[in-house]
Amino acid sequence: MRAGVISWQLAQTFWVGGLWLLQFVVLPALGKFGLAPLLIDEIGASLRPLLVGFAAFCVLLQALVLVQARGLASLLQDVRGQLLVAALLLAASFFAVRAGVFESAYWLVFSYLVMGLCGLLLVLQPAPGRER
Repeated sequence: MRAGVISWQLAQTFWVGGLWLLQFVVLPALGKFGLAPLLIDEIGASLRPLLVGFAAFCVLLQALVLVQARGLASLLQDVRGQLLVAALLLAASFFAVRAGVFESAYWLVFSYLVMGLCGLLLVLQPAPGRER
């Protein structure tokens, strides 16, 4: 179970930290360096899908660890499972908008930011196997 806890924490660090780092550190820092706003928007538009895809992979890894530790019902009964399912659905909706299933530029930003918020709330929860 120790490997599950380690992989949970590592995956969580990568996807939550990556989403927050891009949105609130990297892109504003590029603006401070004096890059053109259209260039910054283009960089963000190309990096966000990569990060959301990576986050979805990490969320699936965390869901696998949670199911292994607590059973399949924990995905709907446990707060951690609910946050993971929400993050996965938000990632799917992000890619649905990008694929043109429905048109909404605001939904791309909303799903990205709420996915980051779900990750932040997940950070506050103990890893499976570390509860007391």
